Amino acid sequence: MVDFKALVPWRHGRSQAPAPRQDFFDPFVSFRREMDRIFEQFFAGSAPDPAQGGWHGVTRAIAIDENDTELVVTAELPGVSEKEIEVSLTGDVLTITGKKRSQREERHANSSYVERRFGSFSRSLRLPFEVKEQTVDAQFKAGVLTIRLPKPAELQKPARRIDVRTV
Repeated sequence: MVDFKALVPWRHGRSQAPAPRQDFFDPFVSFRREMDRIFEQFFAGSAPDPAQGGWHGVTRAIAIDENDTELVVTAELPGVSEKEIEVSLTGDVLTITGKKRSQREERHANSSYVERRFGSFSRSLRLPFEVKEQTVDAQFKAGVLTIRLPKPAELQKPARRIDVRTV
C-alpha cells in the first residue's frame, strides 16, 4: 500500500511552529495553512465533515437489522422518487442505485432564476448468504426504502432461552 504521508513534501523537516506574527494576517500565508490542513486531512484518511457538504452527502445512510427469519435493510433516500431507485441482487451482493434530480425556478418581471441539481448514488452490500430474488420484498414509503431478505431455512434458528442456575 502506498504511504500517502510520504508524498506530502512539507511534512519532512518542517516544524509545526505557527507563522510569525507579521505573516499572521498575510492572505497567502493563511491560504497556505488552509491548503496544508486540507491535504493533511485527506492523506490522514479522515473524511470531511458532512455538515460542510463532505463525502458523507454522497453515500446514503443504510441500516441493517437481523432477526430469526430475515435481514432488513433500510435506506434513507430523501428527495428521491420511486422511479429513480433500482434494487438488484447478484449472488450475495445487494446493490441499491438511484438518481436525485431537483429543479427550482423563480420568475420575476424582468428576470428568472433556475437552479438544477443532479446526482447519482450506488451502494452495495455483501450479504452473509445468497437469497433467491423472488423472495425479496422491497418497499418505498416517505423517502425510506425497506428491503426484506429472508434467510435460508438452515440459517433460521430461533433463539433459545437458557436457564441460569445459582450455584
